[in-house]
Amino acid sequence: MLESLEKMLAKGVDNALLRFGLGKGYLDLGDNLKAVEHLQACVTFDPKYSAAWKLLGKAQLAAGNRDAARTVWLQGIAAAQAHGDKQAEKEMAVFLKKLDKPKT
Repeated sequence: MLESLEKMLAKGVDNALLRFGLGKGYLDLGDNLKAVEHLQACVTFDPKYSAAWKLLGKAQLAAGNRDAARTVWLQGIAAAQAHGDKQAEKEMAVFLKKLDKPKT
């Protein structure tokens, strides 16, 4: 699946949905930096794409970028609120709480 999405991108097709698919695919494979790259492009195309903000934060965290993950989820919560996406807003709020929880 990723191969066909990469071919589309190489042919000049570029949009939020394509970048979301690539980002999710790379995140699933554990290629966190590539996931960040594509998910960042996705939210640049569509700043209201709540699911992309959520995954971008996960990718940043998986890549070891805790501060970037926090920033992304805060932006994602704002986007979800503006878009009325209560579920995504709640999920990202939970991710932030876990991120800010002191290590025991």
